[in-house]
Amino acid sequence: MSAALTLANLNHFDRLLPLVAAFHAEAGIETSEQQRADGITPLLEGSPHGAAYLIGPPRAPIGYIVVSFGWSLEFGGMDGFVDELFIRPGVRGRGVASEVLIALPRALADVGLKALHLEVSKENAGAQRLYTRAGFGLRTGYHLMTRTF
Repeated sequence: MSAALTLANLNHFDRLLPLVAAFHAEAGIETSEQQRADGITPLLEGSPHGAAYLIGPPRAPIGYIVVSFGWSLEFGGMDGFVDELFIRPGVRGRGVASEVLIALPRALADVGLKALHLEVSKENAGAQRLYTRAGFGLRTGYHLMTRTF
């Protein structure tokens, strides 16, 4: 199974949107089709705030990953946050997500990314093992805190 990454653009909209819908349904994220389209379209148009990548062959992707970009004084430059990572259930367990989480930071480091962050449920031991294998670790003394508005 190939974890080849393709930077998604507007030509990939019809392949990406169903994957996003599948992830949201699986994760219990309640969004409308319009909300999903509004969220992904700027990234496909080249927004500097993030990027969406198709995983696998672009004509028949097996998943996607979205990274949002920010700036960190602590890390000395641009950092990223894995917003969503989805692999189709039928191809999970074959190391694709691990390949993606190892390859993407290397590629983004070439364009100046200094750190990549992600969030994981305390109850999702499998995802925690995956992220640990890919080089992610808990930051001692830190918790992700969120305010919505």
